[in-house]
Amino acid sequence: MKRIATALVMIPLFVWVILWAPFEVFRAALVIVGALAYFEFHQLARVCTGGDAPTPAVGVLAGVALLYAPEPALALMLIAVLAMALALRSADLKDALPAAASVTLGVLYIFGAWRAATEIRLLSPHWLMLAMLLSWAGDTFAFYTGRAIGRHKLAPRVSPAKTWEGSAGSVAGAVLAGFIYAHFFIPNATLVQILVVSIAGNIAGQFGDLCESAFKRGAGVKDSGTLLPGHGGWLDRIDSSLFALPVVYACLRWL
Repeated sequence: MKRIATALVMIPLFVWVILWAPFEVFRAALVIVGALAYFEFHQLARVCTGGDAPTPAVGVLAGVALLYAPEPALALMLIAVLAMALALRSADLKDALPAAASVTLGVLYIFGAWRAATEIRLLSPHWLMLAMLLSWAGDTFAFYTGRAIGRHKLAPRVSPAKTWEGSAGSVAGAVLAGFIYAHFFIPNATLVQILVVSIAGNIAGQFGDLCESAFKRGAGVKDSGTLLPGHGGWLDRIDSSLFALPVVYACLRWL
């Protein structure tokens, strides 16, 4: 019940923010969710690396700068320089490298994906909605396909319940959802665009899910957090999208 109740509250809010909220409200929502997800990532990183990482506030502020910077590539380079400089304060210098790496990766992983989300929304809020839908629909199709015919393990060390059959079902569900959504809301999209975006975005999202599962398994935890009743943490909810969004944006730029 907790899972259903949380979904009933969050889904309409997400849809409004993605499709209809003023752009600055949309970007403020990204800051809030990104900050919550980064705090969870920071906890996982500290356990996995044992490093003396800078306070998570540093990563959040750097992420906000990346989200608002007019030149994101330059901002990311400066963030890496800042992370390495702060790592010099580590009590044990063997912690300096993992500390700097975890901050840089966390900012790129979460806020870099959010920056891609802002660029997609500037192209069209409906392309952003489709990008998010790829993971949501894919997860649903993967679950039922895996339960029905799943036999071959996809990544048993990382996520024992996932199967190749479920993964294929996820791609099929994403393509179906992509074509249906685009038919009604992005009528000028070509068949090639929808097919490439749907397949590439979904596969990227599946890797995002597996990578976050690897982080959690390495840290010895089931969920990244407890802020979303029945769903775990924020990072658990957006892990697929954090990989899908940059790939979808790249596809839209190239196509």
